[in-house]
Amino acid sequence: MLILYSYFFSRLMKFNWIGSNATKDEIKRFCIDLEYELRSKITYFLMLRLENECDGDFSCFHFDVNVDSMQVTISDKTPKEYTRKIQSDFDLEIRSLSY
Repeated sequence: MLILYSYFFSRLMKFNWIGSNATKDEIKRFCIDLEYELRSKITYFLMLRLENECDGDFSCFHFDVNVDSMQVTISDKTPKEYTRKIQSDFDLEIRSLSY
């Protein structure tokens, strides 16, 4: 079970958290809740568009989450070939957070 757990989580996307004027405890809780929401939403988004190409391995995807502006963007660390394929849909469906 631990091997499957480690394998699954090593294949997940990564988030880079940017900015916040809140206290550490406030922002920590907020980011945990937000990451839970974002992971499921972005995973579903990627599966619909790239499941066959990535075979469920989204570990090369990186996203910048600006907590102050409530915006999620595709990081420059994400391979350009994937960024080009999803950028316009991502901007429409994911970029602005409604939290």
